[in-house]
Amino acid sequence: MTTLNALDKPAAPWYKHRWPWLLMLGPFVVLVAGFVTMWISFSGADALVVDDYYKQGKAINQDLRRDRVAATLRLQFSLHYDAASGKLVGAMRGLTNESPLTLLLVHPTVPEKDKRMVVTPDAEGNFSLSLPMLERAHWQVQIEDAARSWRLQGDWSWPQQHTIDISPLQDKA
Repeated sequence: MTTLNALDKPAAPWYKHRWPWLLMLGPFVVLVAGFVTMWISFSGADALVVDDYYKQGKAINQDLRRDRVAATLRLQFSLHYDAASGKLVGAMRGLTNESPLTLLLVHPTVPEKDKRMVVTPDAEGNFSLSLPMLERAHWQVQIEDAARSWRLQGDWSWPQQHTIDISPLQDKA
């Protein structure tokens, strides 16, 4: 009876051992993650990059003037979304006429999800409109008149905040 030594056994080829495969798994995962990252970066557009910073700054100054006009008029705005009925209900206080207003809900990251609506408040300043399911997000809310002479704006984290109340800061002169 003869015993075989470990040295007498022929060695299996490298690809039949698990350790080389396990060592190659790390670099392979890094390569796959790199290709996925490259695909994500090339498939999405950079929506937050502004080309002309100077022009954007001038527009901000004009918008501040519109905010001051809203403060002078003592305008107030409130907005509520009822998901069960799909109704967006708002109230505008301080207006003397029933002219159409532009309501803008700006999505924080995806411009395609922005919602622009024209609303006409009744004599008491109330309005209601149908709106499909509002996405959970931190929305920027802006309301302005058709002539764009004033504007009210605020942040709304829906559904954490069921209602948003916006009134201009009185200390802006």
